[in-house]
Amino acid sequence: MAAKTPTPKSDSPEQKASRGALLVIFLTVFIDLLGFGIVLPLLPLYAEQFSFDEHGWQIGALMASYSLMQFIFAPIWGSVSDRVGRRPIIIMGISGSVVFYTLFAFAAMNESFFGLLISRVGAGIAGATIPTAQAYIADTTSRENRTRGMALIGMAFGLGFAFGPVFAWTAIRDNVTADLGAGPGFLAAGCSFVALMLAIFKLPEPKRHATRERAAWWSLDAWKQAFSSRSMSALIGGFFVCILAFALYETSLSMLLRGSEDFSNRPFTFTPKQIVLTFAIIGFLAAFYQGAIVRPLSKRVSNPVLAISGAAIESLGFMIMALATYQASLVLLGASILVIGAGYGCLQPSLFSMLSRWADPERQGAVLGVGQSASSMARILGALFAIPLIKYQVQLPYVFASTMMALGLVAIVLAVKSGRDFGMENSEAAKSE
Repeated sequence: MAAKTPTPKSDSPEQKASRGALLVIFLTVFIDLLGFGIVLPLLPLYAEQFSFDEHGWQIGALMASYSLMQFIFAPIWGSVSDRVGRRPIIIMGISGSVVFYTLFAFAAMNESFFGLLISRVGAGIAGATIPTAQAYIADTTSRENRTRGMALIGMAFGLGFAFGPVFAWTAIRDNVTADLGAGPGFLAAGCSFVALMLAIFKLPEPKRHATRERAAWWSLDAWKQAFSSRSMSALIGGFFVCILAFALYETSLSMLLRGSEDFSNRPFTFTPKQIVLTFAIIGFLAAFYQGAIVRPLSKRVSNPVLAISGAAIESLGFMIMALATYQASLVLLGASILVIGAGYGCLQPSLFSMLSRWADPERQGAVLGVGQSASSMARILGALFAIPLIKYQVQLPYVFASTMMALGLVAIVLAVKSGRDFGMENSEAAKSE
């Protein structure tokens, strides 16, 4: 009698639904972030055209305004999504992106620095819903697959930063005179509109949310929940310092490549189209690292190891960046971009995954909102000081970034010594008894 061939197990309807929801949330975030990727590399160039800012504080304030709004609103939207659902908050945020990118285009048409500022404030409020998308991932993945799920958001960021600058390249009005025009703003608004239609018609509400308790939405309560243990406090502190380091690099990069006339020396003199293509390469690298390396690697390597390795690699990358600016070396510049991208690809999803796994599942939105809020505060400080630092001395942002990342590495090591998945502390205590 012939032995029966085992029938391969088919995925359950719940597993198929989860995969479908993950695909839709990935596409929604990616398309919306195309708009962000279109505007970000060009924003300092617009600001330098529309204002006289010898020391860089006005441009720094403009860059920081987006993150300031995220700092205020990220924990609020995250907590509200715990109460009313993920889908309505995501749709609301993308709707705001459509409105404020359109305002950005009109500000560019009228060469209005104040208009740029208002558009960035509004876009920051709308963009503060990203932690809600991360909470959506947490709702639709198991603990074992959490890092892989969070890496999807990282991939969406990376691809948005990759294809966004490519789109911006097509919309720049005059590459020679650096007359950027209103095209990038209108194109960003159009991308967000496509994401809005996708969210309205295709994005389901996670089923797990149906049994969730009503959470307090005040940001103070969210911060209390997030800082409920020493390990969580150390983790968020390390997260803050690491993002501060990256913000110094990210904010100053356009002006470094362009070669501001306020620099005492100009190591590089890229055209606007060369700048956006450089950002596109950075975005493609981030997507590649997180999608092709971190996602499969997370099955074999723990979150703490990935996070610690990522911080160490990034710190090295920033030192190479400082050396590249000192020697005006395109080879070292390219090497630094490769190394920083590898570190960021390991670090970002691992930190968010640990934050999610260590938090009370009933407060995912609130705690992830605090994580995003800490990230935003770091970006505020990074954006505020990056431009004055680079105008004072071109290597300074990258020397500071390397130092900050080393401090973040120490904080992460301290956090993982006592950090545990939510509920594991009680089970380990019971075993010891």
